[in-house]
Amino acid sequence: MANHFTPEELAAEFGIETRDVIRLCVKEGIPIYKGKIDRSLLTAVIKAKGIRLPKTQGAAV
Repeated sequence: MANHFTPEELAAEFGIETRDVIRLCVKEGIPIYKGKIDRSLLTAVIKAKGIRLPKTQGAAV
């Protein structure tokens, strides 16, 4: 199962804007490699920092 996704895919999953995904990655030091982001790392940082995201049906945080 793939674990690296584009910012657009993650934005749709988390219910936020693409630029907010990129901004969060830059702020928290999450690498974006070849246009892809590690979803597990992003999710772990969101949980560890207590970052609140809008509640959506597809959010798996």
